[in-house]
Formats: sequence, structure tokens, C-alpha cells
Amino acid sequence: MSFFDYGCGKGDDVRNLSANGVTASGWDPHYAKDAPKRSAHTVNLGFVINVIEDIDERLAALRGAYDLTGGVLSVAAMLTSQCPVDGHPYWDGYLSLRNTFQKYYSQSQLRDFIEHTLDENAIAVVPGVFFVFRDKELEQRFLAARYGQRSRTSIQGWSYASQVRLPNRSRTAREPGDERPALDRIGQLFMANQYNFQRLWLRFLELGRPADKDEVDEALRARLEQSINSWAKTTRITLDRFPVSELDTARAARVSDLLVFGAQCQFEKRAVYRELEPGLRTDVRHFFGDHATWQTSARTVLFDIGNLTSIDAACRDAAAKGYGYLEGGYSLQLHISLVERLPTVLRVYVACATILCGDVSEFDLVKIHIRSGKATLLKFEEFEGHPLPRLLQRVKVNLRDQDLDVFDYGVDFPSTLLYHKSRFINEEFPHFTEQLAFEEALNKLGLHDLSGYGPSETVFHRALADARWEVDGFTLRRAIGIPNIDDPCGANLSYRDLIECGETQAWTGLPNRPKEPGTYTALYELAKRVLDPVIGYYGMFKLTYGFCSQQLAKQIKARIAPELDQHAGHERKKTGRPVCERLGAACDFLVEDEDMEEVAHWVFENTEVDRVYFYGKDCPIHVSYSETPARQLVAMLPAPSGRRVPRVLRKKAI
Repeated sequence: MSFFDYGCGKGDDVRNLSANGVTASGWDPHYAKDAPKRSAHTVNLGFVINVIEDIDERLAALRGAYDLTGGVLSVAAMLTSQCPVDGHPYWDGYLSLRNTFQKYYSQSQLRDFIEHTLDENAIAVVPGVFFVFRDKELEQRFLAARYGQRSRTSIQGWSYASQVRLPNRSRTAREPGDERPALDRIGQLFMANQYNFQRLWLRFLELGRPADKDEVDEALRARLEQSINSWAKTTRITLDRFPVSELDTARAARVSDLLVFGAQCQFEKRAVYRELEPGLRTDVRHFFGDHATWQTSARTVLFDIGNLTSIDAACRDAAAKGYGYLEGGYSLQLHISLVERLPTVLRVYVACATILCGDVSEFDLVKIHIRSGKATLLKFEEFEGHPLPRLLQRVKVNLRDQDLDVFDYGVDFPSTLLYHKSRFINEEFPHFTEQLAFEEALNKLGLHDLSGYGPSETVFHRALADARWEVDGFTLRRAIGIPNIDDPCGANLSYRDLIECGETQAWTGLPNRPKEPGTYTALYELAKRVLDPVIGYYGMFKLTYGFCSQQLAKQIKARIAPELDQHAGHERKKTGRPVCERLGAACDFLVEDEDMEEVAHWVFENTEVDRVYFYGKDCPIHVSYSETPARQLVAMLPAPSGRRVPRVLRKKAI
């Protein structure tokens, strides 16, 4: 097929298409004004009419491009949602800061401009792009493929054809010496052509009916005709040897496809020609008997989308079958790959919404508003490959007003993430199991309120980073980076508070910085699970000893046990082994004017502490946190030698 770019600019697209084997040429009033204007199967008028100030020249450009079209004309223009705030009104458009003209259209304005100028139907492809077909049979095939070709498998690879299995013909066990039972002639034919019959069955399922001879691949037909000289006999053998329930399911789906196609055409007031292209004509005759019955059936379904009771019941039925998420009685939201499985009335509802915005497959989610006559289409970044895809675009279609609003995120509106993605997909979608596990882990953290639309992207990642977590594919893992020392560590402290505390650190001035990311994570967990509850109950305390690096430990004169006391966190020796095999983190603190024995017992009872060491009623206590807690309250009692000896006072079962 040939391609012509009407208003090709410097010709980059033409050169790229030509380099890829497409017969392409172009014309431009500025950069290629001497190039011939050639007729072509496909003509592109891309972002041309929106830069022409004079309305008569604009009309001439559109008509000139269509005059060259043999198959389909593509028209693209800038939408009002893309209008810059700094533009100055000029004629029926705007002048930019660079003094260039732009005419911005709403989606309905662009459609009306095209249709009134050419007196032809304009079919939306995506917001800002329409197709106008000169070849009406091509238009039929395009619309039928968009609104009801079950052969377009969904994103997760599901299709009726993929469900087929070869029949399992079990044989009766034979005693030694028994003669092999003779196969009947039909059975022999089937076994000899088993692969070919399976391929034919897949074609039956694709059509939802037995295929006519000329609807089958020529090579497959030739192989079957070598063994079976009658197509009617070939069809009978196929229907006899495969499960009829599979064909019944495919038939119901194909009937739904045709009703959607017919209803959509009537909604758009598009003529549905009696001279349909051959495949559609055969479908209508097989499933409905005649053209009039098909159109009447489609009109009945179309009128049903205005019945709130029908829409509500269909949405509830779809949600009960796992096709989307029903939010109260207001909306059903689902992934576009599930639209084909919806009740026919909902498929028609979505198809009508695409008249303005274009092909629904350009989006990821569709939201059916049950009571307002609206549909919202949402496009995300990396929807399939990310547990929290970022919203890029939201298109809200008003079926009653036949208009839409486009909202671009990350540019005009702040970025937002999709939480609870598993609600809108099903078990056949890629990474569904991993998605469920991710959401369970995220909810278990309890860091965010994910009700409604949830937090903004910035707030979400800030809270996750503060808690020392990060998203890695479909898992949550501990952060592997080093935070700023003044970042919050829990609700009341900073990392600096737990690192730069104690007399020895103060007089030496050693930076005392942890090197291991795991140490910062352990300090955070110590603060959140032990120290924050203490501060919430007793008020702020005095930290007397926190993290201790190996350099600081060498300067401490008192007797310490770095291999046991957990003050070294997750730091490592030169050998690579942890300084303290217990890992976790620890600190000492004093609540002034409080009996520290009572404080020690309160900490033991009311926090997730690992170990509490009590030294005296007016002495700081030692507390630690570990992912494998010992859950001990230990008193350090003086021995006759003067050394303190540990004695476990209380212990909790984990």
C-alpha cells in the first residue's frame, strides 16, 4: 500500500517509512512545495489544519488531502487540553510566545469540522486523531475489528482458541493375545489428519461457527481435501470430534461482538450497509438469519444502555464474575482486556464511549459510571510491569453530550499512582499472584491510607523512604541507600540523635557514621517500635549512648561488649563478619525524674523490645530491637568482685 504525507514538513516521517519498505511520499507548502501531490491508499494530514490561520485555506487543505485518498485519511490536530496558558487569542485560535498560530479543537469540534467539510463520517482513533474512509468496505472491516473481533486476543494471552485441547480417546486395556480393535473409517480419517482437524477447529472457534470453505487457509484446506473430498463431511467430522460446549461459548461471544458492532453504528447514526463485506455478511446470515433481525436486535441492546437498572445489574454481574471492581453502586472499573467478557449491554456502553475518544485498547482501565451516562478511560505508565503504575492520562467521556475532557498527569496535573491494581485485573493477567503478594505486604506495613485515591506519588514514596523501604519490581525490600543524617528516624528523632549522642562521641568529635544500610534500617525500627512509644508515654528522654562505630568503641574507656550489646548495628569487621552477630540496634536512655526500674518494666510490657537491661533506679536503661527478639528483661546486678552480672528477671514467649 502507498502512503502520502500532506504537509510533511522536512520529510522525516516519509524518509523513515521509505527506509522500512513503505511506498511513501509527501508535500509541504514550505519545505517541499515543488513535490508532486500524489494519490495514495493512506493519506496523513497530521497537525496541519491547526497551524493554518485562514479558514478557507484550512478547508482547502482538508479537502485536498481527502481528494488524494484511496483508502483512508488520517487527520490529527491539537486539542484544547493542550492549549498553553500563555497563549494570546488571535482569530479563532492563539498566538504563542514565538508568534506562531495554533487552532485548538475540542474532540467534538474536530469531528464536526471534518464531517461538515467532507460530508463523510469521521472515526475517532485516539483523542485528537480521526480516520475518514473512502473505501467503505475497509471501513466496515476496521469497525468490526474494533468493536467485535474475538480473534484479537487480550493482553494476557486469553482467547477461545487457546482453550482447545485434543480429545482424549482412552482405549480399553487389551489382554495379551487380543487382536487390536478395528478403527472405523471416520476414526481413521480423524487420526490420520489430527493436526489439520485441530487447526480447523481453532478456526471454528475464532468465527463462533463452522467455517465456509473459502474462510479457511488455502494450505490447510488443501491438506484436508487430499484425504476428504467433501467439505460438508470435513465439517461433520470436526463437529463430532471436539466439545460442542466450546463452540457454544465461542458462538455466544461472536453474537455479542456483532450486537456491539451494530449498536455502535446505530448510536453514531452510521449507515450499516446491506452490502456488507463477505465475512460480516456470512456472520449476520448465520447468527441472525437476515440483516433486519440483526439491526433490530442491536437497537434493543443500544436502548438498554439508557436503562439504569440494566446497567446496574450488568455491572454487579460482571463484578461477581471477577471482571472488575464495583465501587458502591456508582461505577465498575476494570482492565480493558476484560471488556470483551462483559455482558453485551456493558460492551455497547463502552463502545459508544469510544466514538469520540477512539480505540479503547489505547488505554489500560475503563470506568463505567452507572448513573451519570459517562465513561472514564485511563492510561498508565508500565501498567502490566509495575505494581503501582503511574497515571498518564484520564479521558472522561459524556455519552449524553457527546464530548470529552482530557487530563494529562505529570504535566498539567500532579502524578498519581494506582493502588490496589489487583481489583481491576483477574488471575489470568501477568504477575497477578505477585501483585496480590505486593499489596498484602504494603497493607501490612500500615504506612499509608490507601482508601479513596490514596496519597500522592510524592507523599507515598516519602513515607516509604522514611520507613527504609523501597519498591523493587513486585516486591518491597529494605532500602539499600544511606539516608541523610538529619532525616527523621521514627516520629520523634533523627538519625543524628541516635548517632551523635554520648559523652565519648562528644569529646572526641568522631563522625561515628554507620557504613551499612542495614544499620540505618535497624535504627529506624528501634525508634519506631521502642523509642517512639516511650516518648509518647513519658515524654522526651535523654539519650546517653547510641550507635557505636568501631572507631568510637576504641575510645570508650568503660567496659563495653561490642560483640553482644548491639550498639554496632549491622556494621562489619574487616573479615566481613558482623561486629555483633545479634544484629539489630541499641541505645541507652534516661527518663529524668522517673524510677528507671518502672520504666524498664513498662518498656518490656508495652513495646516490641528485644532486650532491656536495668542498671539501677536512677541509671539509664539499655534497650535493643532485633528482627529475632529475645524478649528479655535483664537486671545487671553487682557481684562481690564489683563487676555487674546479668540476671534475667522476665522473659516473654515470642
